Amino acid sequence: MDALYRSREIGRKAEDVDALKRSFLEWLVYSVGKDAKTATRRDWFTSGALSVRDRVVDRWMDTTRGVYAADAKRIYYFSMEFLIGRLLSNNLDNLGLTEVCREAVDRLGLRLEEVLDAEPDPALGNGGLGRLAACFLDSMATQHLPAYGYGIRYEYGLFEQRFDHGWQVEFPDNWLRFGNPWEFARPEVLYPIHFHGHVETYVDGAGVERRRWAGTETVHAMAFDTPVVGYGGETINTLRLWSARAMSDFDFTRFNDGDYLKAVEGKVLSENLSRVLYPNDATEVGRELRFKQEYFFTSASIQDILRRYMQHHKDFDALPEKAAIQLNDTHPAIGIAELMRILIDVHGLDWDKAWDITRRTFSYTNHTLLPEALESWPVGMMERVLPRHMQIIYDINARFLQSIWGRSDVDTIRRLSLIDENGERRVRMGGLAFLGSHKVNGVSALHTDLMKQTVFADYHRVFPDRITNKTNGITPRRWLHQANPALSRLISSRIGDGWITDLEQLAFLKERAGDEVFREEFRRAKRQNKKRLAAYIARHLHIDVDVDSMFDVQVKRIHEYKRQLLNLLQTVALYNDIRDNPKRDFVPVTKILAGKAAPAYHQAKLIIKLANDIARVVNNDPLVRGRLKLVMLPNYNVSQAEIIMPAADLSEQISTAGMEASGTGNMKLALNGALTIGTLDGANVEIRDHVGADNIFIFGLNAQEVQELRQNGGFDPRAVVGANPHLKRALDMIGGGAFSPDDPGRFRPIVDALLHGDHFLVTADFEDYRNTHAAAVSLYRDPAEWMAKAVLNTAAMGWFSSDRTILDYAREIWNVAPVLPGGGDAD
Repeated sequence: MDALYRSREIGRKAEDVDALKRSFLEWLVYSVGKDAKTATRRDWFTSGALSVRDRVVDRWMDTTRGVYAADAKRIYYFSMEFLIGRLLSNNLDNLGLTEVCREAVDRLGLRLEEVLDAEPDPALGNGGLGRLAACFLDSMATQHLPAYGYGIRYEYGLFEQRFDHGWQVEFPDNWLRFGNPWEFARPEVLYPIHFHGHVETYVDGAGVERRRWAGTETVHAMAFDTPVVGYGGETINTLRLWSARAMSDFDFTRFNDGDYLKAVEGKVLSENLSRVLYPNDATEVGRELRFKQEYFFTSASIQDILRRYMQHHKDFDALPEKAAIQLNDTHPAIGIAELMRILIDVHGLDWDKAWDITRRTFSYTNHTLLPEALESWPVGMMERVLPRHMQIIYDINARFLQSIWGRSDVDTIRRLSLIDENGERRVRMGGLAFLGSHKVNGVSALHTDLMKQTVFADYHRVFPDRITNKTNGITPRRWLHQANPALSRLISSRIGDGWITDLEQLAFLKERAGDEVFREEFRRAKRQNKKRLAAYIARHLHIDVDVDSMFDVQVKRIHEYKRQLLNLLQTVALYNDIRDNPKRDFVPVTKILAGKAAPAYHQAKLIIKLANDIARVVNNDPLVRGRLKLVMLPNYNVSQAEIIMPAADLSEQISTAGMEASGTGNMKLALNGALTIGTLDGANVEIRDHVGADNIFIFGLNAQEVQELRQNGGFDPRAVVGANPHLKRALDMIGGGAFSPDDPGRFRPIVDALLHGDHFLVTADFEDYRNTHAAAVSLYRDPAEWMAKAVLNTAAMGWFSSDRTILDYAREIWNVAPVLPGGGDAD
């Protein structure tokens, strides 16, 4: 039967031009319900995605059969975000079908780019955390590692960012409005998720006192699966996302009583769990919803893992040998208490055995040293929402503190306790993740060292072998091969295409840095990308930028520690220099910023407004004559990044040293031939070590100097400003209304925050940043020297592949081996 089925389907799934064209048309007519004359670009995208999906499914099933046949250990990657980006271009490239599809689409009278651009970006993430998870999924599939990604199928994601008179305004990102052709709904994969209720004590048949969680409110988690295509198409893994479903969609009695809103109230409240990414937690209701989201997806995922495991095992002894659960930051940390609850309450394991299994199954990635990002939740809320889990956390804490009693002083024990007793009692989720994991990793060498010295210093002294480093990486498939075809073709023409799966081969380009012909071709590829970005800016913002200017790029989440404000202050200082010296020969600079601010983060939103107000003044000043432009692009996402990254000349990585865990934007920009200007923060340290100190622009205080400055009482920013005329003038203009004549005091809060505290050391680093930026601009005058350094940056980025990172995880944390597809029974 299988052979007959495959023979009948082979025509539809063949990978030649005619078969792909026929598949496009068949899906268009029989699924979309349109003919070629009336089809929109979105219709063509849908039919194209379904056609490509056809060519994935058999391999997807083969992958699953191979994993089952090998009884292989699997990786389960838990993340609140998966910023996967558009999938049609990615899957075509990983399947090797891009040019075949281009010709097929051309025969239909279309351009492939038009079809690709009709795909919305999946609203499943926000920034580096989610994009890292997506890069890791790509690398796990490419390296043939059996893996599942687990997260939430957000209906609206974070938000769509628009600017209204320069202010950020948030709109729903309705990315699912027209459906998602890549996903497979799994209504049969449905798990109950419980909240509230109470805990009962009872004695089981063996006379053992047990706990039972009763009287709960229940929501169902329904699975949606998306295939994750590895490069070459041999291994297809799975991204499983959970959508909330009410126990009952409709209260018929209330409806008949005329209470129409109450009839659907339960459904609406239940399904809010998967409505948006990071609901505003400035309110108690928002905090509870966010906490429930974290439990919702971790509980569903653990139930799914155990269901799969128990199909082939009679007890849980081998769970750590068959499942590696990786917590991507603290968001899924409640999963540790959930696995303990299931093992103890549902399956009757004793505490010590359950804890041993749990700890050997979990590992935890920390992404931040910021206290507000190391989640903690009020004890009262947790006792109300998850009463049994709170009991388990109390027990974990008591057993741990008892184990170190007598070896630690009272202050240390207070710091190590999972319960923060200062003020409102709160549960330290980072501590829970640390205690419940066998390995805890940082994401850059500096970040890992700082973890040991700061947020986890006390835990590190108790468990000196638990913390390890796994410096982040990025997938070269998306961030060079797909995003930058001009440079990709140039590289392959010189060293072959082996670099696509072995990025270390880029090192062969180092000898090309002195090759005048290669440098010129490298420059042409860069200019082609800059023309594409310039056209994008003109189309979306109606601003014309000079493609021969230096494209100076800072694209990342808007946060004070990332110091977009430092960039803006230098922009104002440069603007003043140009106005004061209209006859001087300035190198034209185009400053490009993009990023979203959290809806409740008022200072970050004010910085966005400041950027747009400065841009309005600078870009329209006739004295500047185009020598300086400032562009703030709205709604930064993966697709926009794929246009920006290849076009950048200068990469701004200017966070306060010691505050950025790693950064991956720095890697993407350097991979595409941008030179970095930055502090010695996060992965900038390792980038400097790989590209060489002469090929990067480093400025400012380092992490140790920042720490010493704060320990010694800080500094006086007013004295620094008073001694620096460039900085004082810029701040006076911003605070005095030069960029906001309609509201002269609008930006006074920004200036006041700098003059009275300056926690992120913007003023302290300003002069060094300004001088270093001037050195970068001066180097840009010499195209040959600049391009030589750009080539060396690309050539040195091989170590920053997510393939390397993932293989390090697999060997040193997960103990998971590659599995090639074929054989066995499918799930």
